[in-house]
Amino acid sequence: MPAAPVGTVSGLVLAAGAGRRFGGPKALARTPAGTPWVALAARALREGGCHDVTVVLGAEADAAAVLVPAGVSIVRAADWASGVAASLRAGLAAVASGPALSVVVLPVDTPEVPPAAVARVVRRFGADALVQATYDGAPGHPVLLGRDHWGPLAAAIRGDIGARPYLIAQEAQLVECGDLWSGADRDER
Repeated sequence: MPAAPVGTVSGLVLAAGAGRRFGGPKALARTPAGTPWVALAARALREGGCHDVTVVLGAEADAAAVLVPAGVSIVRAADWASGVAASLRAGLAAVASGPALSVVVLPVDTPEVPPAAVARVVRRFGADALVQATYDGAPGHPVLLGRDHWGPLAAAIRGDIGARPYLIAQEAQLVECGDLWSGADRDER
């Protein structure tokens, strides 16, 4: 499949949580070389085919905002402490004002995600698309959400559960990416 035309796919980095198990907000995390995870996520989304990128911040938002690369939009989830659903809703509301037909969602705690994994889900863009990367059959990120799903998904998610039940119920298309990386997120330092 060809790459998505410019402007049809946005990227969304979820980085609002307090990172209790991690020991602090993951939006402030850096690689051993000092590169902010939020910058790595934004780069993977851009290089993977997203026309624009938005980062959702919450805990320690002011400190995290300075780590967000130039040209990347920031939205603050006022109710971030209620869970990932609040962050996803805030992000979807922000991208809904733009022209994108789809949005690729990536949590900040996947700093090793390669742009190639993003590109695989981007190829399946569209207003009605619903795509989830898998790693040796296990669900992971990135996830591509077509615009037709943004409202119903925002209404369906609660607390710290996220989109997984919606993706299952709507029979999201699964795209294997296990040949590209492990798909592991980072819950601990």
